[in-house]
Amino acid sequence: MGAVVEARAYETDTPRTIPGLWTRAISASRDYPAYLVEERRGWRSISWQEAGARVDELAFGFLARGIRKGDRVAILSRTRLEWTLCDFALASLGAVIVPIYLQSSTDDTEHILSHSGARAVITEGDDETRRLRELTSLPELELVVQIEAGADLTLEDVVAGGRDLARTRPNVVGEARDGLAEDDVLTIIYTSGTTGKPKGCVLSHRNFTALAESVARVEGLYQAGDTAILFLPLAHNFARLVQYCSAEIGVTIAFCPEPANVGRALATVRPTVFPSVPRLFEKAYATARGKMEARRAPSRWLAGWALHVGGRAGRVEGPGSPLLRVQHRLADRLVLSKVRERLGGRLRLGVSGGAPLAADIVDFFLACGVPILEGYGLTETTSACTINRFGRVRVGSVGPALPGIELACAEDGEILVRGETVFGGYYRNEEATAGVLRPDGWLLTGDIGVIDEDGALTITDRKKEIIVTAGGKKIAPQNVENALIASGYFERALVVGDRRPYLVALLCVDQERIKGETSSYAETAAIVERAINQVNADLGRAEQVKRFAILPRDLSIEEGEITPTLKLRRRVCEEHFRDLIDGLYAGSRRPA
Repeated sequence: MGAVVEARAYETDTPRTIPGLWTRAISASRDYPAYLVEERRGWRSISWQEAGARVDELAFGFLARGIRKGDRVAILSRTRLEWTLCDFALASLGAVIVPIYLQSSTDDTEHILSHSGARAVITEGDDETRRLRELTSLPELELVVQIEAGADLTLEDVVAGGRDLARTRPNVVGEARDGLAEDDVLTIIYTSGTTGKPKGCVLSHRNFTALAESVARVEGLYQAGDTAILFLPLAHNFARLVQYCSAEIGVTIAFCPEPANVGRALATVRPTVFPSVPRLFEKAYATARGKMEARRAPSRWLAGWALHVGGRAGRVEGPGSPLLRVQHRLADRLVLSKVRERLGGRLRLGVSGGAPLAADIVDFFLACGVPILEGYGLTETTSACTINRFGRVRVGSVGPALPGIELACAEDGEILVRGETVFGGYYRNEEATAGVLRPDGWLLTGDIGVIDEDGALTITDRKKEIIVTAGGKKIAPQNVENALIASGYFERALVVGDRRPYLVALLCVDQERIKGETSSYAETAAIVERAINQVNADLGRAEQVKRFAILPRDLSIEEGEITPTLKLRRRVCEEHFRDLIDGLYAGSRRPA
């Protein structure tokens, strides 16, 4: 079906487990920090040796509290150093980590804890602990540990409680590590899903170590000595992959618990790589384009010329012609380098996953000298299974398969994946497992795509999210939504039109962009209409948005309209805004 990329043997003296990966990391002679944490006086560095000692202390502490191999332990916290250290410590004991998004609804949190049979929960602070105490249907929950001070049992109490065990049985954690096999369960990650209750994806030590090894073999991606900002929620396996790859390869992670502080972190940490979801790249693009378009005519022309030259230089293999090199140096000095400075000035590349990124945005950053390597994957594939290659970015594509992963398309276009990174099934849900895992090992992704002659994959849509209009036209709504967002005027876009005569759009306007250009709803609507007309000009007739509604608020995780990974829950959105949609098709005036 699809070309197979064979993985070469990965030479290691330690087991293919996460504790084995961690042992290699702290044993390596690395003279740069493992982690950076922002404090009042600035960024504090944590060495690999310091991190290793803390992981051991936590492991002894959890063991002293009765945590054993196979026990499910949930973590309900923002992305922070303690999350990572607890992850490695619990993995050392063979415990099964169950991440929970901080923004998860009370119902989803209770479902995950109950369904997984969590014996312990690590919370971040008083709010999370109090919220947890209000849940009543968790008979298996015995232990609640709070990272921050103020609770009955804190992480420091756990460490203190393990010191006697460390003195009397100093080898007990090592024995637990040695008793682990690569097919033991490492984590159960509950997919947020676009419909129904979250399902628990069972992922083994082999799944994650195989993927970390595969990523390490991609030339020019993550390199030893790189620095990365991690703001993505560690409840998502993209962030967990970054965490494990950083230990495997030797990348310094700077933790940024609040996404709103990413801009400041970029300026002070000055990372070399930046893993992100598309939303951050979209906002950076909209800000930069907005500033360029606000300039006077000569400056606007210069910015356009510089981007054109930068784009040509970014696509040329090799040094290019002498004239192009001269033009590129001038364009970089006058315009392009200033964009990079806003990203810290050292950024070598961005990595984007979790959702499609509009081609215009990829083009823009490539022209500015910061290629964004777009990848594709699912929780069921332990995160990434494809990625564009450094120096060979194919705009609009998510790149070829990672080493060791097989990729194919079924007759109906559904993308199939096979390899060591494919999950073991859904926890306590054999029916759902049988629906996506074939007996021959192929995973049915539910996504539609095409693979070109070079093995590069292009995603066209979700299998179950294709709009079929009343006229029988099949339309991928994500393509239209991405084009609308790429215009720079919208935070989010939802395109509707299944079994309807034409497409309409529900739009969340980018207030920062709009406020400098308008002072009334009528002016806002006029700007939005112009933006939609520009997008429509590049779309086929059936794909064009005929009417729109500007939503009075952003779509909300709490309302169930978007998942914690910012994916649209289309059915929920359509139910919540049914009157707006019906009004658009009834021919009424565009509602506010």
